[in-house]
Amino acid sequence: AAAAAAAAGDEQPVPGGGGSSSWDKDLAEALNEGGCDLETLRNIIQGRCIPADQRAKVWKISLNVAGKVGSLGSWDGSLDLPEQTLIQEDCQKLIDRLSMPDEEKEQLLSDIESVITFYCKSRNVIYTQSLGWTDLLKPLVPLRMSRNDLYNCFYAIMNKYIPRDFVPHGRPFHLFRLLLQYHEPELCSFLDTKKITPDSYAISWGASLFAGCCTEDVAQLMWDVYLQQADPFLIFFLMLVILVNAKEIALSQEGESKEELIRSLENVPCNLETEDVEDLYSLALYYHARTPASFRKDNQNLFGSNLLGLKDDEMDLSQALCLPVSVSEILQANQLQGDGVRFFVVDCRPAEQYNAGHLSTAFHLDSDLMLQNPAEFALSVKSLLEAQKQSIESGSVASGEHLCFMGSGREEEDMYMNMVLAHFLQKNKEYVSIAKGGFMALQQHLVDINVDGPENGYGHWIVSTSGSRGSISSSADGESPNGSGDGRGVKSLVNKMTFALKSKSVNVKEKVISFIENTSAPVERMTFHLPWPEKVNLDWHVSSSDRVGKPYRGVKPVFSIGDEEEYDTDEIDSSSMSDDDRKEIVNIQTWLNKPEIKHHFPCNEVKETGHMFPSHLMVTASHMYCLREIPSRKGFAYIQSRQALTSMVKITSKKKHPELITFKFGNSNVSPVEILAVERYLIPNAGDATKAIKQQIMKVLDALES
Repeated sequence: AAAAAAAAGDEQPVPGGGGSSSWDKDLAEALNEGGCDLETLRNIIQGRCIPADQRAKVWKISLNVAGKVGSLGSWDGSLDLPEQTLIQEDCQKLIDRLSMPDEEKEQLLSDIESVITFYCKSRNVIYTQSLGWTDLLKPLVPLRMSRNDLYNCFYAIMNKYIPRDFVPHGRPFHLFRLLLQYHEPELCSFLDTKKITPDSYAISWGASLFAGCCTEDVAQLMWDVYLQQADPFLIFFLMLVILVNAKEIALSQEGESKEELIRSLENVPCNLETEDVEDLYSLALYYHARTPASFRKDNQNLFGSNLLGLKDDEMDLSQALCLPVSVSEILQANQLQGDGVRFFVVDCRPAEQYNAGHLSTAFHLDSDLMLQNPAEFALSVKSLLEAQKQSIESGSVASGEHLCFMGSGREEEDMYMNMVLAHFLQKNKEYVSIAKGGFMALQQHLVDINVDGPENGYGHWIVSTSGSRGSISSSADGESPNGSGDGRGVKSLVNKMTFALKSKSVNVKEKVISFIENTSAPVERMTFHLPWPEKVNLDWHVSSSDRVGKPYRGVKPVFSIGDEEEYDTDEIDSSSMSDDDRKEIVNIQTWLNKPEIKHHFPCNEVKETGHMFPSHLMVTASHMYCLREIPSRKGFAYIQSRQALTSMVKITSKKKHPELITFKFGNSNVSPVEILAVERYLIPNAGDATKAIKQQIMKVLDALES
């Protein structure tokens, strides 16, 4: 944090510093003359501490409510909500903490209760203590505003600065977790392991803009700067700074319980002092400058008065593997000069799709080959990181500290790219993002910006392996692009980067040069893998002619085995619904010794995100069990799943990866077959495993028929 503060750049004026009497006078004159706007205030104040007697006027101007009548004046004043008693009690608690004459307290109590009651009525909100509204009013109450001004300020803050859905499991907390992972993956991974989500410790931070967890002096000073910045997304970066500065404390408490850790994190802002505020904002702006603009642009609907909330097609951030970045930002970012976010794009599509057309500055890493050649994985990643380093040193247009992975944009194809992403995240690599919509979105975006004609300078973005410009079409099917050209854009990249290639490894150097010159010849299939416990048997193959099974009670075959090029888009990943806290823990060897265990297959469970977990498939006469190993307890495992063999409706494999087996469970007595659960495993000697399971299913069916 100290290094970040040093890099944050411009120093803020010291509160109470030299020339204070002069700017104090200028501020008073500007406020008294009327018509003063926020920009004028910024130019006068310049980050200095606002005089207490001017704070109310400055805040009202900053919130754009100065002189406004508002809708409170038309209200009949009825305090008759079902939860009115609770409102009165909470307002009284707030008033009791204030130091002022009793007669003023009585009037203020009435004002606060009226503000909250009218807001509930006008916005159709049911009041609960968890909303934290009395904490939000704490910095406003000492300013002794009129009831109308108090309501207008409260309404403006709620409308502009409190994120929508700022409740447990709400979208803002999923977004904040992605921001934390982007900048501090180690801390994010630690908290994930502890199952500590941001809403468990930070809900009071954002709901009150830190007023509920800081002293009055600190809260008012923070609001002085916050309201002048007028940036609603600043709350995320302030939360990030506070959490990052608590990193060492959090990691040192690894042995503590989850509840103790949450309590410790929740109280971190309580230790802030007034002299910390300047550094807090400098660091927040530092992280803001190093965050993709998509973080803000794609989440604008978190703020404002729109009661419709999120659109149905909004991305579910709780399922996002990492921070999504728009393709338009990727194209624009590397053209900008200065210290803004620049991306090193990693194209993870299969080689044939990449060769047919790709972003001219993209490094190729064929994620579809992740399971095929284990020996190449480390070298491929080393090549990527070396290429990134050299591109930065050479000042290439392709350079960037921020890794952005691009897939095809098709969920079923991008599963292998997710495995690559998971690898980098597990290594605590910072600045990792994913191109939203993949290559399909890139092509569509280029179509959109070329709507007025193809000669406006964007045609060079897509190139093919022949060195020609790729046609810009929205099909994104990986067909050979049309068009002509000589790929000068990428050749200039070659000229800028070649001199900087000084890798000690000849192989790595060749890989990097291959990346730089990737428009002159098709790329070879770069192969790599994650380390498996055993060597994978790549020779076994399931063919469509192996389909077996016989009708049961007049319905289709209960299960089928065959090649599957594409996964169903409506599959249910049953493992995503599991909760380790509730699973039974067993001794693996004890289970292996059970007489009812007929077959045992060591394997890796493969999640949709690409994460893999060492596991054991065990088959009894009637069920298939998955036991997931517990890393911290050697020899023990969770019972991850238990599926009846009669519920297995399909077993499929990929032609390219026959060792990756998908089991589908459901109800075959309806048409079409209802899929209730899907499980995927990477099984060495997968042919033996599926054959044994198939035979056991047939025995069960024969027994049922007889």
